[in-house]
Amino acid sequence: YSTPLCVCVCVCVLAMAFSSALCIFSLLALVQGQSESQQPKIQLRLAGDKRKHYEGRLEVFYNNEWGTICDDDFSIEAAHVACRELGYLGAVAWSPSAKFGQGEGRIWLDNVHCTGGEKSLAECPSNGVGVSDCRHSEDVGVICNQKRIPGHRFINTMNNNVETLEERVEEIRIRPISSHLKRIPVTEGYVEIKDRGKWRQICDEQWTHLNSRVTCGMYGFPGEKKYNNKVYKSLSMRKKKNYWGFSVNCTGNEAHLSSCRLGKALEPKRNGTCGRGLPVVVSCVPGRAFASSSSTGFRKAYRPEQPLVRLRGGANIGEGRVEVLKNGVWGTVCDDNWNLRAATIVCRELGFGSAKEALTGAKLGQGMGPVHMNEVECSGFEKSLTDCYFNNDALGCSHEEDAAVRCNIPAMGFQKRIRLSGGRNPYEGRVEVLTEKNGSLIWGTVCSENWGMIEAMVVCRQLGLGFASHAFQETWYWAGDASADNVVMSGVRCSGTEMSLPQCLHHGKHINCPRGGGRFAAGVSCSDTAPDLVLNAQLVEQTAYLEDRPMYALECALEENCLSSTAKKNDHSSYRRLLRFSSQIHNVGQSDFRPKMGHHAWTWHECHRHYHSIEVFTHYDLLSLNGTKVAEGHKASFCLEDTQCDEGIQKRYLCANFGEQGITVGCWDTYRHDIDCQWIDITDVKPGDYIFQVVINPNYDVAESDYTNNFMKCKCRYDGYRIWTYHCHTGELRIIEGLPAGTF
Repeated sequence: YSTPLCVCVCVCVLAMAFSSALCIFSLLALVQGQSESQQPKIQLRLAGDKRKHYEGRLEVFYNNEWGTICDDDFSIEAAHVACRELGYLGAVAWSPSAKFGQGEGRIWLDNVHCTGGEKSLAECPSNGVGVSDCRHSEDVGVICNQKRIPGHRFINTMNNNVETLEERVEEIRIRPISSHLKRIPVTEGYVEIKDRGKWRQICDEQWTHLNSRVTCGMYGFPGEKKYNNKVYKSLSMRKKKNYWGFSVNCTGNEAHLSSCRLGKALEPKRNGTCGRGLPVVVSCVPGRAFASSSSTGFRKAYRPEQPLVRLRGGANIGEGRVEVLKNGVWGTVCDDNWNLRAATIVCRELGFGSAKEALTGAKLGQGMGPVHMNEVECSGFEKSLTDCYFNNDALGCSHEEDAAVRCNIPAMGFQKRIRLSGGRNPYEGRVEVLTEKNGSLIWGTVCSENWGMIEAMVVCRQLGLGFASHAFQETWYWAGDASADNVVMSGVRCSGTEMSLPQCLHHGKHINCPRGGGRFAAGVSCSDTAPDLVLNAQLVEQTAYLEDRPMYALECALEENCLSSTAKKNDHSSYRRLLRFSSQIHNVGQSDFRPKMGHHAWTWHECHRHYHSIEVFTHYDLLSLNGTKVAEGHKASFCLEDTQCDEGIQKRYLCANFGEQGITVGCWDTYRHDIDCQWIDITDVKPGDYIFQVVINPNYDVAESDYTNNFMKCKCRYDGYRIWTYHCHTGELRIIEGLPAGTF
């Protein structure tokens, strides 16, 4: 105990005979007063690279030094206190074991116990400031509610020199002037900050292009440009201004303006001006996909260069697994040292804004082929990820460590023009679109003729609901809005890359839908995750061979259309020449691959005495060098099961006894070369050079996160007696020969 407390205890002992109750009251009052006066003055912040602006490693500023908090005994109540102290409504979760990276310096707090009602983390009991037996591998992190406390006012009582806007700002926006209000996306306008419930402008006296770069990045734009200053100067002279009291100091690498440091406090002027300055205005450059195009005139034709970086496997626009092109072959990036700075380079390179998240651990699916880059380090101003420093040696990196990104994208208003109606939850329903008719906007349905999974994928992407899981051509079981029964869009055909349904091919104003809308309107169901099937190209190359098989042994195959049409004219004593091979199909996605139809709809085939859960699961083709089919086959999915799985993953699907069919994530289904229909009938093919092609899920019957890796091609030489297959590759692992190939 401290000396005053010892004196009080002694006095109390002597006075107990006279007034024990008075002594106890005096002791408690002294202890309470002492605890309040000895509460450490601290300040909090969120730190760490792989984070959003409302989450991160929880750091404490005390005694002129930033430090961390140990995760021992930390709780959601403590997280609530910390988030509220930072100006958020509360906490969503907290993370132990340095999820947001290990901090540096002292570990200021350990064994923190909060009830949840404290105003500051300093009020919560702990071991004491600086008393800890932890390491930085135990640094705690918090994930706060994205919403700020209305009118929250952060009061800085400490001179830490690194204060950011994060603790002071409720919201940030770009407000366009009246002549730009109808432009989508909003690329230019005043930068305004919501402080204590009011929108305030920023004085541009100390504003730099780096601040504009960060602002444009957080709104989904890769860069900034100059603007017509005369217009804004004229407007500012006519309108009353309400300036925010601080300047902003960004380095240009921040993912959000709220992560920038606070600049100097501005001295308020009586006339409401900021000296010689004006309100801050930014003008951003949109990426090519988001640039507004004029309906008149023409755009000069151009041949796009082969990109060096691409995203794959993402559910929404601006997200996906990062893949890079090297020596004509696509490969992935290992997540060692992967952070927001490197992720932002990728996003800006692809025409998006700064990165919202730098994802590790193959969270958006595993890639294939080589791992091209490891331990990537970027300054933040490179034009391409391939300009950053990286380690060519990816030993020890597997596709379980593939890096991914989520980018900021412009607000295009796509979600306001489409909705799902009548479903049991927000992820399903009849598709209804907003369209203009006779000068007014009305809701209507989409014709379901030829409606399929690709179109459903575009709808789910437009709504921000992830992947499509099903596409429906009848929606009578979903009671949509009766006033929206009329068909307003027909003939929809999508390629799968569109950002919204109107970007797909369709009939326009000339609606043609024989079945009409209502119960026959198009519908979808969406999902956060999807499977992704990939064929093992190396196994196909290693197992391909020729077999001459008599017709009497091919009766079942003939019945199931696994032979060329000329086979029907042959007698039982003739032979067919078959190109046989094994195939191994892996599910590297994020959910199990299941047949489109349930048990009740499977087809029984008496000849082979098995059920087909998917009528056409794969296409096997032999093509001429110009792409013409010279022989073809197909493989019905008579059995989808987990033949083998990665270590630690249990098999879930087995065909025996009419069991459940599917392929579990991390498992693969093997079709051996010696089973029926696992071939191409090349009896009528002449000797020469060909392309051997296999396509999985060719009709897009089942949703996948990436259809571009569903095909495999091999070069093939046939001399009339023997066949050689070589250079087998899957999907877009190798770029098409003849196109200009980028490299680094």
